[in-house]
Amino acid sequence: MKSIILKKASDYLLPLLLLFSVFILFRGHYLPGGGFVGGLIASIAFVLHSFANGLQQTRDLLRIHPGFLMPIGLLTSLGSGLFPMLVSGEPFMTAKWHKEPLDVVGMVGTPLFFDIGVYLVVVGVSLTIIFTLAEAA
Repeated sequence: MKSIILKKASDYLLPLLLLFSVFILFRGHYLPGGGFVGGLIASIAFVLHSFANGLQQTRDLLRIHPGFLMPIGLLTSLGSGLFPMLVSGEPFMTAKWHKEPLDVVGMVGTPLFFDIGVYLVVVGVSLTIIFTLAEAA
């Protein structure tokens, strides 16, 4: 039997935790945080939702299999490392930055895209493992 309090709380906490995970992701170049911690927070949001609403409803909410996020994240991180090599012949993983900071995000560069890739990989791996274990139980 599912708790109505947990169900209602998870409905409010899911968007807040996802927003907080994106905040931690963007904060990662300047202060502690980044793709790994942000990805874990996003995974926790979906796990909490699945505890309250059931695994199938959370899978329906995600719309794609979490395992699909892993190759997308790996390609994003790889692309951020290859970009300086392809554009200006600089070494792999050299940081390239946009000249002007953006209003909300701040400085945008290849480290941000590397962190986004890590974020997607962490969410994909975490949710795949947790959902697989939940199905087996």
